[in-house]
Amino acid sequence: MVRYVRVRGPNGVENATVQEGRVVTDAGTTIEPNDPDTLQLPSPYELMAPFDPAEVWCAGVTYERSRDARVEESVVKDVYTLVYEAPRPELFMKDAGMRRTVGPGRPIGIREDSAWNVPEPEIGVVIGRNGRIAGLTIGNDVSSRDIEGANPLYLPQAKIYAGACAIGPAVIVPTEERAYHLTLRVTDEWARVVYEDTTTTSRMRRSFAELVEWLLRDNPVPPGSVLLTGTGLVPPDDFTLQPGHFVEIHVPEIGTLVNPVVRASELMQKEPVS
Repeated sequence: MVRYVRVRGPNGVENATVQEGRVVTDAGTTIEPNDPDTLQLPSPYELMAPFDPAEVWCAGVTYERSRDARVEESVVKDVYTLVYEAPRPELFMKDAGMRRTVGPGRPIGIREDSAWNVPEPEIGVVIGRNGRIAGLTIGNDVSSRDIEGANPLYLPQAKIYAGACAIGPAVIVPTEERAYHLTLRVTDEWARVVYEDTTTTSRMRRSFAELVEWLLRDNPVPPGSVLLTGTGLVPPDDFTLQPGHFVEIHVPEIGTLVNPVVRASELMQKEPVS
């Protein structure tokens, strides 16, 4: 299965593919990654997000584990069970124009007004023309669980802020319907594992195609957008992301998306909103 990536180097930004563990740009340059899994590249090359989605959308409560966690955290106990069991899925916009989304190796943010921040590893569906599924990537829907749990109407504040999303390291084009395995590992600044777990998309209540069909109902989502399809990995209640943590999300067919964690306010200082 071909993996598609983007690389920044002496010739600017180039599209590339991963061939036998090497990154080969469209111009024919061959680069040996430092790590064949994360596709971290040697200087002067830099791995970027595989593309810049026009919009990033999310589907929520698509796994039973996610439903259970949301019920436990919420003071409104019936909402998430109703969403999980209903024909209509939960859908919300996460980002547009890459203002809050980063690629491999770039910092993701956590809110300073939240005491309970978590990664949410997900398969991202790349939406092509006429609503077809054009590709798959890895996504991280970083979330503030205490803000969302206080009131479901706070969902935008829990989900949408600087550095709240990451995608990468590659895109694949699926040739068949199949299950994908996801492994989440969070390490601290001393490389000690502070949380690790696995899941599979076979545990999803809804298919990728069903979620895309609902997203596009009366909604002009442009081709080249991404729909993150929900998470089945929820850390325990006593876990929260901290500055200095590293989040690794591994899907064998795609690779490993790695991002360091910083405070979202630091990203605002570096890249102020205009």
